[in-house]
Amino acid sequence: MANPFQGEVALTMNGARHVLKLTLGALAELEAGLETDTLVALVKRFEEGKFSSADVLRIVVAGLRGGGWTGGYDDILTAEIAGGPLEAARVGAELIARAFTVPA
Repeated sequence: MANPFQGEVALTMNGARHVLKLTLGALAELEAGLETDTLVALVKRFEEGKFSSADVLRIVVAGLRGGGWTGGYDDILTAEIAGGPLEAARVGAELIARAFTVPA
C-alpha cells in the first residue's frame, strides 16, 4: 500500500502494482530529464497546466525508479498503464504534490 505520508503513490503497470516515490535522486534525474532550471519551475509548469505527455512519463519514471523499479524511460513507452494516460497524469500530479507538501 502506498503511504502518502512518505510521498508514495501507487500505479498498476503491465498488470503489476508499483509504489512510486520522488526521492532526492529521482528528483535530480527528473530535473535533468525535463531540462528545468529548478524544481520550483517544474512545479509551476504543472500548476499552470503547461506540461506534455513526455513530462508526465518522465515524472512517472522518476517515481518508479524512486520506488525501486530498475527500468527506464524507453521501457515505459510500451508499458500498459491501468487507467491509461489520464491515470498516468493523475499519478504524476500526485507525486509532485506529495513531494512538495506536508499531508494534513
